[in-house]
Amino acid sequence: LTAESHRIPLSDGNSIPLLGLGTYADPQKTPKGSCLEAVKIAIDAGYRHIDGAFVYFNEHEVGQAIREKIAEGKIKREDIFYCGKLWNTCHPPELVRPTLEKTLKILQLDYVDLYIIELPMAFKPGEALYPKDENGKFIYHETDLCATWEAMEACKDAGLAKSIGVSNFNRRQLEMIMNKPGLKYKPVSNQVECHPYFTQPKLLEFCRQHDIVIVGYSPLGTSRDESWVNVSSPPLMKDPVLNAIGKKYNKTAAQVALRFSIQRGVVVIPKSFNPQRIRENFQIFDFSLTEKEMKEIEALNKNVRYVELLM
Repeated sequence: LTAESHRIPLSDGNSIPLLGLGTYADPQKTPKGSCLEAVKIAIDAGYRHIDGAFVYFNEHEVGQAIREKIAEGKIKREDIFYCGKLWNTCHPPELVRPTLEKTLKILQLDYVDLYIIELPMAFKPGEALYPKDENGKFIYHETDLCATWEAMEACKDAGLAKSIGVSNFNRRQLEMIMNKPGLKYKPVSNQVECHPYFTQPKLLEFCRQHDIVIVGYSPLGTSRDESWVNVSSPPLMKDPVLNAIGKKYNKTAAQVALRFSIQRGVVVIPKSFNPQRIRENFQIFDFSLTEKEMKEIEALNKNVRYVELLM
């Protein structure tokens, strides 16, 4: 089985590979060029789905890696599925297309395969990506998600994005878009935290009913950085159940966790800049979990997020 045979059809006729490379990185802590190398290694390993964002500050490296691999003849542009994101300061409808155009200019690509609203809340528009007042409190902006969505639809019509979706939306927010008068395109995907400790059963079921694909971020848990991570849950990769199942198949806990998600129909985007782990995370198409093992892993759900998004 190859990753290419593991694609999920999207409701607009496009399709998304079940496994992608997440490129989130702290620009302060990530050496220049490490994202470029990671994406090239991932493409060589067989990845075709790259998840990025303007606020990761590395889309220039992602675009360069894709272009270099195209120039080498390793891939064609249409082989790659790139997901970009609309940031919180860009929700006003008149800012949506210029923001996507800026992303395309940085990537030096003509279109993205998926463009998503990163969060269902907005910050004050302007130069500051994390605008704060004199007391250090975030400055929010009243947002009309339906108007933002109409501007996303216009980007799809203009051919700048093949598909459009959302991220971190709950059921109520999804319904608000889907029940919008004059809806042209519904969201094809909803990117949310999803892994064995946070399995999202209700949201997954709701999205299944409406042909919305769940893309799971932090599918292996997260770093233990207390500045943005809830560390009350133990590290997912140390879980005894995942490790015991891994032993049976000669796989790592990470490979078992990723396999669990894709067998549920959840797209996974594990983030790694470590060449060995990038390759390891891809080796999940040569085994499958039994129904009993799937139930055992489902029972690990703690209903607690690692990424609390306190903002």
